[in-house]
Amino acid sequence: MTSVVIADDQDLVRSGLALVLAARGVDVVASVPDGRAAVGAVRRTQPDVVLMDIRMPVMDGIAATREITSAGLSTRVLVLTTYDLDTYVYDALRAGASGFLLKATPPDTLVAGIETVAAGEALLAPSLTRRLIEQHVSGPAPVVGLPSALEGLTERELEVFVLIAGGRSNDDIAAELVVSGSTVKTHVNRVLAKLGLRTRVQLVVLAYETGLVRPGQHTG
Repeated sequence: MTSVVIADDQDLVRSGLALVLAARGVDVVASVPDGRAAVGAVRRTQPDVVLMDIRMPVMDGIAATREITSAGLSTRVLVLTTYDLDTYVYDALRAGASGFLLKATPPDTLVAGIETVAAGEALLAPSLTRRLIEQHVSGPAPVVGLPSALEGLTERELEVFVLIAGGRSNDDIAAELVVSGSTVKTHVNRVLAKLGLRTRVQLVVLAYETGLVRPGQHTG
């Protein structure tokens, strides 16, 4: 059973989410009203996922996300926001969030998103996350050769990096490269380690920031 911490400053939102998730077999281990409490709850209960609101008192969701990810905790952060173009969402993704969903997301889609993030995949809804990244990461001019930040990657690791930047899942990458899923996971983990990143979303952001992928460009 997937375990979740809910962090939102609105009592009704927290209680509503708890009811919806519990009815669908998700274990809500804590429900808290601010980012500082969220960090404490994550450290205490070590859930699979924390549903993180952005605008909260004491500590906002961005700072809480950064603290959770920088501490090396295994918990994944799934941001819940009211507006799909909330300018704070991009900062949360850079801080290490594994993706985001709107609070108006249907319950079954929310649960599917939680399971996706818990499994280590990025939640890159093309109509939301990619649009947000493209708006806020205009990026440098197209690069000539390999960006210096990526020079430590092997040819195969770079290939995996580009496919991740295109929003491909591990299964998609395995099929395209004709390798096993475990091999893809190994490559992904090595890429993350070499680049000092924790989530697939951060890899996508880096791809835009280095100019390896440009807004509007399709990677396959």
